[in-house]
Amino acid sequence: MKKIIVIGASGTIGKAIVEQLGLRHEVITVGRSSGQFQVKIEDPASVEALFQQVGKVDGVVVAAGDVHFGPLGEMTAEQFKSGLDSKLMGQVNVALAAQKHLNDGGSITLTSGSLSENPIRFGANASTVNAAVEGFVLGAAIELPRGLRINAISPTLVDESVDVYGPYFYGMETVPVKRAALAYSRSVEGAENGKTYRVW
Repeated sequence: MKKIIVIGASGTIGKAIVEQLGLRHEVITVGRSSGQFQVKIEDPASVEALFQQVGKVDGVVVAAGDVHFGPLGEMTAEQFKSGLDSKLMGQVNVALAAQKHLNDGGSITLTSGSLSENPIRFGANASTVNAAVEGFVLGAAIELPRGLRINAISPTLVDESVDVYGPYFYGMETVPVKRAALAYSRSVEGAENGKTYRVW
């Protein structure tokens, strides 16, 4: 049995991850304002405080981080930066801290998204951030010590979120959230490193 932190545990995908990994492991749920522990991933000090509280773990999963959706012609630099600060740097902050608090052979699993390769109108910020997360995983994987691994999960829109995000994704197939959760299980419980698992 592994000890695994799931950040974003109360979200649609996060709940499915907790359910899937909880079948076999001790899962510590973390959110911005919910879960067993709270963290603001945009703040490196908050992230470090989380790991100090929780102690050594075998896996860290991040299914959190916001991006800005809006027309490119009206987008401000501040709006664009909000996605960089949250979903990109937030996850990088977690990964940088996690490498010092993981047991040997532990894993880090981040979340990108299908817009890295399948752009949609109003999604330039999301496409940028998702591609950058995957680039970080590639670069970090070859440097992690002690048998540590890092992967990314790139889900498309899940069935359970169609009511909220469906109008952005016309013409694209959705997937059940349980299918997305299996990819996180594969990252945590498998052996691969530097991979992006596409759930499309």
